Amino acid sequence: MATYAECLTIVREVLGEYLEPGQTAGENDALVADLGLSSLQMLELVVEIEDQLDISLPLNQLPDVRTVHEFAQMLESVAGGAQP
Repeated sequence: MATYAECLTIVREVLGEYLEPGQTAGENDALVADLGLSSLQMLELVVEIEDQLDISLPLNQLPDVRTVHEFAQMLESVAGGAQP
């Protein structure tokens, strides 16, 4: 089970590969508008995290994920950290 903090760390680490040198991913940064990720980069991000954690993220929820925070929440939910 992964906590939100662990999921946020994972998302930020993987996002680092897609950012300009010196650019950081804040929790409230929008993945596309603020960080400049393309749709292809979003899918690559998802695939890399899925491979790293051996999980499957729901692609049908991806259009609703706009910020680093929302991505970490989705990851926490799938990784079993969030309890209903």
